Amino acid sequence: MTHSYPVEVLHLLVSPEHAYFGRPREGAADVETHDLDAVEVVAGKGIRGDRFFGKAVHMDAAITFLAIEAWEAVAHDLGLAAVPDPLLARRNVVVRGVELDPLRGHDFDLVTAAGSVTVHGGRPAAPCAWMDRMVADGAHAALRGRGGLRCTPLTDGRIARGPGVLHSPVELDPGRAGEAVLRRTPLP
Repeated sequence: MTHSYPVEVLHLLVSPEHAYFGRPREGAADVETHDLDAVEVVAGKGIRGDRFFGKAVHMDAAITFLAIEAWEAVAHDLGLAAVPDPLLARRNVVVRGVELDPLRGHDFDLVTAAGSVTVHGGRPAAPCAWMDRMVADGAHAALRGRGGLRCTPLTDGRIARGPGVLHSPVELDPGRAGEAVLRRTPLP
């Protein structure tokens, strides 16, 4: 049985370079980052033009997803006056309306106005310590269990910003999209 959920793709981040690797004394690198209206996904490689595209070591994390609800929950937990720019998390696809953690170990489809892409949900995308410096003190800890999902693209296709539908083989609870998941069951 397939479950379908309406989602909104809010951001599509593509960056040809890393901003947070190394550099603890110098701070984050000033790298070109694009928030695009649509991206091209290539099976087994990732998003064309992104820093992880075609990198063997990152095949299981060639596309990363973040639920905006998790980012909003972090802002609330830290008492921030406004939700920080979700692009600071440097996840490729920022969505609203979907609980990500149950997708670990499963293939799912994201359908947008640009077409359809099938990905395999892999391991959680753990936040890095840079979040304390880039967002606010305590952001790194607040993002634990909310950092998103690393995925492997299984089909070629395009993803567009805007409304879409996520087809999942498992039932999801969109109301839990912002909750931290600190204890995970083994992958199926």
